[in-house]
Amino acid sequence: MVTKEDIRAAAQRIAPYIRTTPVLPLEADWFDIPGDTFLKLESLQVTGSFKPRGAFNRLLRGPIPAAGVIAASGGNHGIAVAYAAQKLGARAEIYVPDLATALKRKMLADLGAEVVVAGHNYVEALAASEARSAETGALQVHAFDDASTVAGQGTIAVELEAQLPNVDTLLVSVGGGGFIGGIAAWFSDRVKIVAVEPEQCPTFNRALQARTPVDVATSGIAADSLGCRRVGNVPFSVLLSAVHNSVLVSDEQIRTAQTVLWEKLRIVSEPGGATALAALISGAYVRSPGERVAVVICGGNADPASFAQ
Repeated sequence: MVTKEDIRAAAQRIAPYIRTTPVLPLEADWFDIPGDTFLKLESLQVTGSFKPRGAFNRLLRGPIPAAGVIAASGGNHGIAVAYAAQKLGARAEIYVPDLATALKRKMLADLGAEVVVAGHNYVEALAASEARSAETGALQVHAFDDASTVAGQGTIAVELEAQLPNVDTLLVSVGGGGFIGGIAAWFSDRVKIVAVEPEQCPTFNRALQARTPVDVATSGIAADSLGCRRVGNVPFSVLLSAVHNSVLVSDEQIRTAQTVLWEKLRIVSEPGGATALAALISGAYVRSPGERVAVVICGGNADPASFAQ
Protein backbone atom coordinates (compact mmCIF):
# COMPACT_ATOMS: atom_id res chain seq x y z
CA MET A 1 0.00 0.00 0.00
CA VAL A 2 1.02 3.58 -0.65
CA THR A 3 0.57 5.73 2.46
CA LYS A 4 0.17 9.45 3.07
CA GLU A 5 3.61 9.39 4.69
CA ASP A 6 5.07 7.96 1.45
CA ILE A 7 3.44 10.75 -0.56
CA ARG A 8 4.49 13.47 1.87
CA ALA A 9 8.10 12.23 1.74
CA ALA A 10 7.92 12.09 -2.06
CA ALA A 11 6.71 15.71 -2.19
CA GLN A 12 9.75 16.85 -0.21
CA ARG A 13 12.11 14.67 -2.27
CA ILE A 14 11.03 15.90 -5.70
CA ALA A 15 10.33 19.55 -4.84
CA PRO A 16 13.58 20.90 -6.35
CA TYR A 17 12.79 19.32 -9.72
CA ILE A 18 9.11 20.00 -10.46
CA ARG A 19 6.73 22.92 -10.82
CA THR A 20 3.75 23.86 -8.70
CA THR A 21 1.12 23.93 -11.43
CA PRO A 22 -1.72 26.47 -11.38
CA VAL A 23 -5.43 26.04 -10.72
CA LEU A 24 -7.76 27.92 -13.05
CA PRO A 25 -11.40 28.66 -12.15
CA LEU A 26 -13.75 28.34 -15.12
CA GLU A 27 -16.21 30.96 -16.22
CA ALA A 28 -19.54 29.17 -16.22
CA ASP A 29 -20.94 30.99 -19.23
CA TRP A 30 -18.03 29.79 -21.38
CA PHE A 31 -18.51 26.11 -20.66
CA ASP A 32 -22.21 25.91 -19.80
CA ILE A 33 -21.32 23.88 -16.69
CA PRO A 34 -23.28 24.96 -13.60
CA GLY A 35 -21.44 25.25 -10.29
CA ASP A 36 -17.85 26.02 -9.29
CA THR A 37 -15.38 24.27 -11.58
CA PHE A 38 -11.60 24.40 -11.50
CA LEU A 39 -8.90 23.08 -13.81
CA LYS A 40 -5.65 21.79 -12.31
CA LEU A 41 -3.23 22.50 -15.17
CA GLU A 42 -0.72 19.69 -14.79
CA SER A 43 -0.22 19.98 -18.53
CA LEU A 44 2.10 22.87 -17.56
CA GLN A 45 4.32 20.55 -15.52
CA VAL A 46 7.92 20.06 -16.72
CA THR A 47 7.85 17.82 -19.83
CA GLY A 48 4.14 18.59 -20.31
CA SER A 49 2.52 16.00 -18.03
CA PHE A 50 2.26 14.79 -14.43
CA LYS A 51 4.75 11.97 -15.06
CA PRO A 52 7.95 13.66 -13.72
CA ARG A 53 6.49 13.43 -10.21
CA GLY A 54 6.71 9.65 -10.24
CA ALA A 55 9.88 9.46 -12.33
CA PHE A 56 11.90 11.70 -10.02
CA ASN A 57 10.64 9.94 -6.90
CA ARG A 58 11.69 6.57 -8.31
CA LEU A 59 15.13 7.75 -9.44
CA LEU A 60 15.86 9.65 -6.23
CA ARG A 61 15.05 6.70 -3.97
CA GLY A 62 18.46 5.07 -4.39
CA PRO A 63 21.63 4.88 -6.47
CA ILE A 64 21.24 4.68 -10.23
CA PRO A 65 23.37 1.88 -11.77
CA ALA A 66 26.09 2.65 -14.29
CA ALA A 67 23.87 1.21 -17.03
CA GLY A 68 21.39 4.00 -16.35
CA VAL A 69 17.61 3.76 -16.45
CA ILE A 70 15.16 2.07 -18.76
CA ALA A 71 11.41 2.49 -19.22
CA ALA A 72 8.54 1.57 -21.51
CA SER A 73 6.00 4.21 -22.40
CA GLY A 74 3.49 5.48 -24.91
CA GLY A 75 5.38 8.73 -24.59
CA ASN A 76 4.81 10.88 -21.49
CA HIS A 77 6.30 8.50 -18.90
CA GLY A 78 9.32 7.92 -21.10
CA ILE A 79 9.77 11.66 -21.61
CA ALA A 80 9.62 12.17 -17.83
CA VAL A 81 12.15 9.42 -17.17
CA ALA A 82 14.47 10.80 -19.85
CA TYR A 83 14.18 14.30 -18.36
CA ALA A 84 14.82 13.07 -14.81
CA ALA A 85 17.79 11.00 -15.98
CA GLN A 86 19.24 14.00 -17.81
CA LYS A 87 18.89 16.19 -14.72
CA LEU A 88 20.53 13.52 -12.55
CA GLY A 89 23.31 12.73 -15.03
CA ALA A 90 22.18 9.24 -15.97
CA ARG A 91 21.74 7.42 -19.28
CA ALA A 92 18.17 6.68 -20.38
CA GLU A 93 16.87 4.03 -22.78
CA ILE A 94 13.15 4.34 -23.61
CA TYR A 95 11.04 1.70 -25.35
CA VAL A 96 7.93 2.95 -27.13
CA PRO A 97 5.24 1.15 -29.16
CA ASP A 98 4.75 2.19 -32.76
CA LEU A 99 1.61 4.14 -31.80
CA ALA A 100 3.76 6.71 -29.97
CA THR A 101 3.34 10.07 -31.71
CA ALA A 102 6.11 11.70 -33.71
CA LEU A 103 6.06 14.66 -31.31
CA LYS A 104 6.71 12.45 -28.28
CA ARG A 105 9.47 10.51 -30.05
CA LYS A 106 11.16 13.80 -30.93
CA MET A 107 10.87 15.00 -27.32
CA LEU A 108 12.58 11.81 -26.16
CA ALA A 109 15.41 12.21 -28.64
CA ASP A 110 15.86 15.87 -27.76
CA LEU A 111 16.34 14.83 -24.11
CA GLY A 112 19.22 12.59 -25.13
CA ALA A 113 17.42 9.28 -24.61
CA GLU A 114 18.03 6.25 -26.76
CA VAL A 115 14.62 5.55 -28.30
CA VAL A 116 13.69 2.00 -29.26
CA VAL A 117 10.41 1.23 -31.06
CA ALA A 118 9.21 -2.18 -29.89
CA GLY A 119 5.80 -3.69 -30.61
CA HIS A 120 2.37 -2.30 -31.38
CA ASN A 121 1.27 -1.47 -27.82
CA TYR A 122 2.53 -0.68 -24.34
CA VAL A 123 2.54 -4.30 -23.17
CA GLU A 124 4.87 -5.35 -25.98
CA ALA A 125 7.16 -2.37 -25.39
CA LEU A 126 7.26 -3.16 -21.67
CA ALA A 127 8.23 -6.79 -22.29
CA ALA A 128 11.08 -5.68 -24.55
CA SER A 129 12.30 -3.14 -21.99
CA GLU A 130 12.24 -5.71 -19.19
CA ALA A 131 14.30 -8.14 -21.28
CA ARG A 132 16.80 -5.39 -22.03
CA SER A 133 17.00 -4.38 -18.36
CA ALA A 134 17.81 -7.98 -17.42
CA GLU A 135 20.68 -7.90 -19.90
CA THR A 136 22.22 -4.57 -18.92
CA GLY A 137 21.33 -4.08 -15.27
CA ALA A 138 19.65 -0.74 -15.98
CA LEU A 139 17.11 0.47 -13.44
CA GLN A 140 13.60 -0.35 -14.63
CA VAL A 141 11.21 2.56 -14.02
CA HIS A 142 7.65 1.30 -14.32
CA ALA A 143 5.03 3.77 -15.50
CA PHE A 144 2.42 2.95 -12.88
CA ASP A 145 2.80 -0.40 -11.11
CA ASP A 146 5.47 0.63 -8.61
CA ALA A 147 4.94 2.08 -5.13
CA SER A 148 7.57 4.80 -5.58
CA THR A 149 6.04 5.92 -8.85
CA VAL A 150 2.52 5.94 -7.39
CA ALA A 151 3.65 7.92 -4.33
CA GLY A 152 5.32 10.46 -6.60
CA GLN A 153 2.19 10.87 -8.71
CA GLY A 154 0.18 11.36 -5.53
CA THR A 155 2.10 14.55 -4.75
CA ILE A 156 -0.27 16.44 -7.03
CA ALA A 157 -2.98 15.80 -4.43
CA VAL A 158 -0.88 17.44 -1.70
CA GLU A 159 -0.48 20.46 -3.93
CA LEU A 160 -4.13 20.59 -4.98
CA GLU A 161 -5.42 20.33 -1.43
CA ALA A 162 -3.41 23.41 -0.47
CA GLN A 163 -4.77 25.28 -3.50
CA LEU A 164 -8.41 24.12 -3.20
CA PRO A 165 -9.04 23.03 0.39
CA ASN A 166 -12.83 22.85 -0.05
CA VAL A 167 -13.10 20.86 -3.28
CA ASP A 168 -15.78 18.16 -3.24
CA THR A 169 -14.96 16.11 -6.32
CA LEU A 170 -11.93 15.46 -8.50
CA LEU A 171 -12.19 14.11 -12.06
CA VAL A 172 -9.07 12.23 -13.20
CA SER A 173 -8.15 10.53 -16.48
CA VAL A 174 -7.03 6.92 -16.02
CA GLY A 175 -4.60 4.69 -17.91
CA GLY A 176 -2.66 2.18 -15.83
CA GLY A 177 -3.94 3.65 -12.57
CA GLY A 178 -0.76 5.09 -11.05
CA PHE A 179 -1.87 8.72 -11.17
CA ILE A 180 -5.36 8.24 -9.77
CA GLY A 181 -3.99 5.66 -7.31
CA GLY A 182 -1.60 8.20 -5.81
CA ILE A 183 -4.34 10.83 -5.65
CA ALA A 184 -6.76 8.42 -3.97
CA ALA A 185 -4.11 7.32 -1.47
CA TRP A 186 -3.70 10.93 -0.33
CA PHE A 187 -7.34 12.01 -0.24
CA SER A 188 -8.78 8.72 1.00
CA ASP A 189 -12.49 9.38 1.58
CA ARG A 190 -12.12 13.17 2.06
CA VAL A 191 -12.70 13.94 -1.63
CA LYS A 192 -14.86 12.10 -4.15
CA ILE A 193 -12.58 10.70 -6.86
CA VAL A 194 -14.12 10.04 -10.29
CA ALA A 195 -12.20 7.90 -12.80
CA VAL A 196 -12.66 8.91 -16.44
CA GLU A 197 -11.58 6.75 -19.38
CA PRO A 198 -12.14 6.59 -23.13
CA GLU A 199 -14.76 4.08 -24.21
CA GLN A 200 -12.04 2.32 -26.18
CA CYS A 201 -9.64 2.16 -23.20
CA PRO A 202 -11.89 1.01 -20.31
CA THR A 203 -9.14 -0.64 -18.29
CA PHE A 204 -10.10 0.52 -14.80
CA ASN A 205 -13.81 0.45 -15.55
CA ARG A 206 -13.64 -3.25 -16.37
CA ALA A 207 -11.37 -3.98 -13.39
CA LEU A 208 -13.84 -2.24 -11.10
CA GLN A 209 -16.66 -4.40 -12.47
CA ALA A 210 -14.60 -7.56 -12.01
CA ARG A 211 -13.20 -6.41 -8.63
CA THR A 212 -9.75 -7.38 -9.90
CA PRO A 213 -7.39 -6.26 -12.70
CA VAL A 214 -8.30 -7.83 -16.06
CA ASP A 215 -6.90 -7.60 -19.58
CA VAL A 216 -8.75 -5.19 -21.88
CA ALA A 217 -8.26 -4.41 -25.57
CA THR A 218 -7.48 -0.71 -26.11
CA SER A 219 -7.54 1.65 -29.08
CA GLY A 220 -8.67 5.15 -30.06
CA ILE A 221 -7.23 8.67 -30.01
CA ALA A 222 -5.99 8.52 -26.40
CA ALA A 223 -4.39 5.06 -26.60
CA ASP A 224 -0.83 6.42 -26.59
CA SER A 225 -1.29 7.75 -23.04
CA LEU A 226 -4.32 5.89 -21.62
CA GLY A 227 -4.17 2.63 -23.58
CA CYS A 228 -2.88 0.33 -20.87
CA ARG A 229 -4.21 -3.19 -21.26
CA ARG A 230 -4.35 -3.94 -17.53
CA VAL A 231 -4.53 -1.69 -14.48
CA GLY A 232 -1.58 -2.03 -12.12
CA ASN A 233 -1.82 -4.17 -8.99
CA VAL A 234 -0.19 -1.51 -6.80
CA PRO A 235 -2.63 1.30 -7.62
CA PHE A 236 -5.62 -1.04 -7.78
CA SER A 237 -5.03 -2.02 -4.17
CA VAL A 238 -5.89 1.59 -3.33
CA LEU A 239 -8.51 2.23 -5.99
CA LEU A 240 -10.82 -0.68 -5.25
CA SER A 241 -11.94 0.89 -1.98
CA ALA A 242 -11.30 4.58 -2.72
CA VAL A 243 -12.82 5.07 -6.19
CA HIS A 244 -16.39 4.01 -6.84
CA ASN A 245 -17.29 6.32 -9.71
CA SER A 246 -16.08 5.33 -13.16
CA VAL A 247 -17.35 6.97 -16.35
CA LEU A 248 -16.52 6.48 -20.02
CA VAL A 249 -16.36 9.06 -22.82
CA SER A 250 -16.17 8.73 -26.58
CA ASP A 251 -13.30 9.82 -28.82
CA GLU A 252 -15.59 12.51 -30.24
CA GLN A 253 -16.28 13.86 -26.75
CA ILE A 254 -12.54 13.90 -25.97
CA ARG A 255 -11.81 15.80 -29.17
CA THR A 256 -14.52 18.30 -28.28
CA ALA A 257 -12.91 18.87 -24.88
CA GLN A 258 -9.54 19.45 -26.54
CA THR A 259 -11.07 21.97 -28.92
CA VAL A 260 -12.94 23.80 -26.15
CA LEU A 261 -9.76 24.10 -24.07
CA TRP A 262 -7.94 25.57 -27.04
CA GLU A 263 -10.66 27.89 -28.31
CA LYS A 264 -11.76 29.22 -24.92
CA LEU A 265 -8.51 29.23 -22.93
CA ARG A 266 -5.69 28.64 -25.44
CA ILE A 267 -4.70 25.57 -23.43
CA VAL A 268 -3.14 22.76 -25.45
CA SER A 269 -4.11 19.31 -24.23
CA GLU A 270 -3.46 15.93 -25.72
CA PRO A 271 -6.43 13.53 -25.88
CA GLY A 272 -5.55 11.75 -22.64
CA GLY A 273 -5.12 15.10 -20.90
CA ALA A 274 -8.59 16.28 -21.94
CA THR A 275 -10.41 13.04 -21.16
CA ALA A 276 -11.46 14.01 -17.62
CA LEU A 277 -12.90 17.33 -18.81
CA ALA A 278 -14.79 15.50 -21.54
CA ALA A 279 -16.84 13.76 -18.84
CA LEU A 280 -18.02 17.10 -17.47
CA ILE A 281 -18.66 18.84 -20.79
CA SER A 282 -20.51 15.86 -22.29
CA GLY A 283 -22.62 15.11 -19.24
CA ALA A 284 -21.10 11.66 -18.76
CA TYR A 285 -20.53 12.86 -15.21
CA VAL A 286 -23.50 14.73 -13.71
CA ARG A 287 -22.66 16.94 -10.75
CA SER A 288 -24.91 17.60 -7.79
CA PRO A 289 -26.20 21.12 -7.04
CA GLY A 290 -23.46 23.18 -5.39
CA GLU A 291 -20.79 20.51 -5.95
CA ARG A 292 -17.31 22.04 -6.27
CA VAL A 293 -15.51 20.09 -8.96
CA ALA A 294 -11.84 20.08 -9.96
CA VAL A 295 -10.64 18.51 -13.21
CA VAL A 296 -7.03 17.53 -13.81
CA ILE A 297 -5.71 18.41 -17.27
CA CYS A 298 -2.89 15.94 -17.04
CA GLY A 299 -1.03 16.16 -20.35
CA GLY A 300 -0.31 18.83 -22.97
CA ASN A 301 1.99 17.12 -25.46
CA ALA A 302 -0.06 17.65 -28.59
CA ASP A 303 0.15 19.75 -31.71
CA PRO A 304 -2.80 22.19 -31.73
CA ALA A 305 -3.10 21.64 -35.47
CA SER A 306 -4.21 18.08 -34.78
CA PHE A 307 -7.53 19.25 -33.35
CA ALA A 308 -7.94 23.03 -33.75
CA GLN A 309 -10.04 24.24 -36.64
